[in-house]
Amino acid sequence: MRQIIFLVIFVLLQWYAFQAIRTITKSSWVQWSYWIVGVAVLVNLIIQFNTGESVRSLTPNRSYAIGFYITLLVPYLLIVVFLFGEDIARSLFGVGRKIFSSYDGKMVPERRKFVSQIALGLAALPFAGMLYGMLKGKYNYRVLKYRLYYPDLPESFNGYQITQISDIHSGSFDNKEKIEYAVDLINEQNSDLLLFTGDLVNNEAAEMKPWMDVFSKLKAKDGVYSVLGNHDYGDYVEWPSEQAKIQNLEDLKTVHKDLGFNLLLNEHRYLQKGDDKVALVGVENWGAGGFKKAGDLTKASEGLSNEEFKILMSHDPSHWQHQVIDDAKKYHLTLSGHTHGMQFGIEIPGWIKWSPVQWRYKFWAGMYQQKEQWLNVNRGFGYLAYPGRVGIWPEITVIELHKGEHRVENLTV
Repeated sequence: MRQIIFLVIFVLLQWYAFQAIRTITKSSWVQWSYWIVGVAVLVNLIIQFNTGESVRSLTPNRSYAIGFYITLLVPYLLIVVFLFGEDIARSLFGVGRKIFSSYDGKMVPERRKFVSQIALGLAALPFAGMLYGMLKGKYNYRVLKYRLYYPDLPESFNGYQITQISDIHSGSFDNKEKIEYAVDLINEQNSDLLLFTGDLVNNEAAEMKPWMDVFSKLKAKDGVYSVLGNHDYGDYVEWPSEQAKIQNLEDLKTVHKDLGFNLLLNEHRYLQKGDDKVALVGVENWGAGGFKKAGDLTKASEGLSNEEFKILMSHDPSHWQHQVIDDAKKYHLTLSGHTHGMQFGIEIPGWIKWSPVQWRYKFWAGMYQQKEQWLNVNRGFGYLAYPGRVGIWPEITVIELHKGEHRVENLTV
C-alpha cells in the first residue's frame, strides 16, 4: 500500500510538472524523453523492492533506486509550487475579468512561458545537486577539528586527542577504494582514542561482512570504543521470528568485537594516564519521538562520582537534551550522531548553517554548549536511503581536550 501511495504521488507531480515542459517546447523528442526517464525511475524502484533480495536488505541498488526517485521528486515539487501559484493567479484574473469587464469567451489566460522557464531553471539546481551528491558528495570526507578547554580536566589529559566517527551504515556502500581512503584518513589523525557512536549497519549484521577487512584497520593508542544506534537493533524490518531478530543483534555485537571495537552497553570504562583518569560512558540508543529507549544513563554511570571528568557516547542527540544536561553527575562532553544533517543542507562557516533536519532536531550538527557541557553531533560517516550528500558532507571529528578556562576553538581550516 505504501509503495502505491508513493507511485501515485510521483505520477501526479510528474504530470503537473509536465505542463511547464509543454509550455516551453513542442518538441516531441523532449516531451517523450521527460516521460521515459520518469517511467524508468518508477519501474526500477518497483523492481528493486519487489524482486530478488531479502526484504531486510537496503542494498546499494535499492539505495540508488530511492536516490533517483528523490532526485526527480524534489524538482517536480519545486516546479509544481510555481505552476500552482500561477494557476491560482490565472484563475483569479479570469474571474475578475468576467465580473468587471467584457467576457470574450476565454476566462482563464494562457500559461505564461517565462514562469515555466523560471520554474525549470530553479528545479535544475536541486536536480544537478542531488546527482552530484550521489556521484561525489557521499564520499567527500571532511575532517573537522575542535579544541575544548575545561578547568577541571585532569592534568595528564591536557592535549588528549579524540577522533569520533558515527553512522557508518555499511550496507549502503558501493566503493571500497573510497572507504579505504576514509579509514586511512581516520588513522592519519593519530588520535589517543577513537570513538564510534552507533549505526554500524542499516538493518542486518551481515551487511558488515564485506567491509570487515577495511574497518578492522581502525586504530588508536588507547583503543576503539563503540555504542549501538537505532538501526543496529533491526527494528525497521520484518524478521521471520523474534529469535531471528535477537540473534541478529547478538551477531552484531560479535561484529564489533571482531572489528576490535570495545562495545559499551550501558556501562563505563576508565581511561588512565599516570595517576589521573577519565570516565568513558557508553549508553545504548535513547531517542525522543518514538525511537528506541534502551539507553540507561543511571546504569551506565553507576559508581561514578559527580566530580569525575566524563565523556559520554550516546547515539541520538535528543538524549542530551532530555536527560543528560540536567543529570547531577555532569557529563563534560557528549558525542552523538544519528541525524546525518539529513545529508542535505547549506553550510558556509560564519554565515549560514541550515538543513531541513533542524525542524526535527534542536541539536543536529556540530558543537553545542549548555551548562558548561559540550555536545558534538557528528554528521555521519556513511549515508542511508538517499545514496548521496549535498552540502552536508561525511564527517570525521577530531577533538583535543585542554585544561583552561571553559571555551571552544574551531581548528578546522
